[in-house]
Amino acid sequence: MIAPDAFDVRDRFNCREDHLPFNDRQDERGQFQRSPTGPWVRPPRGPADQPAAPPPRAAGRRRHLWSAVLFILIVSGVGIRAYRDLSRPEAWAYWKDQYFSPSMTASLVPSAGFDGGGRGRPVLFISGKIGAAAASWFHDRLDEAHLAAGDTVLMSSPGGDLNQAVIIGEIIRSHGLVTAVGVVDASGKVRPSYCASACVFVYAGGKSRYGVEGSRLGVHRFVTSTPARDPVADTQRTTGMVLSYMTRMGVSSSVVEAMSETRDVRWLGVNEAAAMNLVTDPLEKP
Repeated sequence: MIAPDAFDVRDRFNCREDHLPFNDRQDERGQFQRSPTGPWVRPPRGPADQPAAPPPRAAGRRRHLWSAVLFILIVSGVGIRAYRDLSRPEAWAYWKDQYFSPSMTASLVPSAGFDGGGRGRPVLFISGKIGAAAASWFHDRLDEAHLAAGDTVLMSSPGGDLNQAVIIGEIIRSHGLVTAVGVVDASGKVRPSYCASACVFVYAGGKSRYGVEGSRLGVHRFVTSTPARDPVADTQRTTGMVLSYMTRMGVSSSVVEAMSETRDVRWLGVNEAAAMNLVTDPLEKP
């Protein structure tokens, strides 16, 4: 038999459990919960509150803004420098001569006769004033002509830019080309012409330099065309450069002496130029 007191205790316990309020089992905020095996326990503590991160859109906008500002500064710097460079007279002369209106012309003659002695190799004929971008222009024309070593560059020019003329002469020498002064007529024969001032430096670049009877070479003293703090020193530098170039090309220093004697053009005939080794291969009159 079961004692009456045992029923009372069990009944009191069941009644108390059945009538527990819902909030005692788990409050509305979820701070406490009942363990299935016994006592009440607190749920795991969540992470501590952290400061809210800035909105990603605002940060992205700031990065784009700074990128745009940096780009504008770079473009402005390049534009200002380009304007300063192009505003100089020599810069504009270069761009004009290179892209808009070249001062020289060129034509390829498949076979030109110099003296009727069987000299019928291709000839690149160039004429006109040597401009500020003439060296680049000549290099392009030479590539188009496909001349081989021993072929001829025939010229007729009043002169022009000294530095460009020296560069052209160096290009001619590096390709092993021959030079001559003259023009080509409709029949393909070379006729006399002239080559003055800076053109003489182009002519001096030839590995061999034909002397066409009747053609003339004009030399004179070179002076700088731009203001200089020390004109004497500048003239000395120019003279040194001229002498060095002519020596490398195998021309006598007497040519430089003839240049320095006068500011006016001094015309040299074939025989006088040959005596200075400026002409290396005199030809008979065509």
